[in-house]
Amino acid sequence: MTSDDLKRIVAERAVDDYVKDGMKVGLGTGSTAYHAIRRVGRLVRENGYNLTCVATSSGTEGLAREYGIDTVSINEVGHLDVTIDGADEVDPEMQLIKGLGGALLREKIVAAASRQEIIVVDESKKVDVLGTRAPLPVEVLAFGHPFVKTALERQGCVATLRMSGGLPFVTDGGNYIYDCKFESINNPFFLESRINVIPGVVDNGLFLNLASTVLVSSSDGTIERKGH
Repeated sequence: MTSDDLKRIVAERAVDDYVKDGMKVGLGTGSTAYHAIRRVGRLVRENGYNLTCVATSSGTEGLAREYGIDTVSINEVGHLDVTIDGADEVDPEMQLIKGLGGALLREKIVAAASRQEIIVVDESKKVDVLGTRAPLPVEVLAFGHPFVKTALERQGCVATLRMSGGLPFVTDGGNYIYDCKFESINNPFFLESRINVIPGVVDNGLFLNLASTVLVSSSDGTIERKGH
């Protein structure tokens, strides 16, 4: 099976297992979440599900509309029953790095508002220690961002401003992202606190103690479930 097959299988399983008629559902961002959005669209169109959906990015909002899913602002719901989203790294304790898709801030807000945060990944995203494969995205204000880069690199990383089309990549919130490459992140809770106190940092891609369940698809066709 291809990598996309693995993403599709695990995303569809998560939707089938966790999304029920009448729920408030968070829709994630990224290549694996894309397959979840398609599956939710089928439930709405073919099964008549009445769902209240919140998108984690403008891109996700557009995809949802394409598949017949109406979305509302997070400001209009008190909580979400379930969110299905991907991740860039998952460690054995279900701690995550997210944000390579550029939507980490909204993804984190939606995750915090969700009773269940279901993470769907293929086996390539499993790591023993965070930061060993993926960089850590950090969303920062455009104002003073070179200062923030210097402060981030004092934490032991190489911080690279994310670019798009020759210009700084701009998030849905109007901010920049620095991709911070560490050799490894051995104490993510400590690093999170060190990064978030830097003036100009909006948030970072460490998603700690937010995942309630992680589903991992393997090349042999099996799906590993951690959590509940």
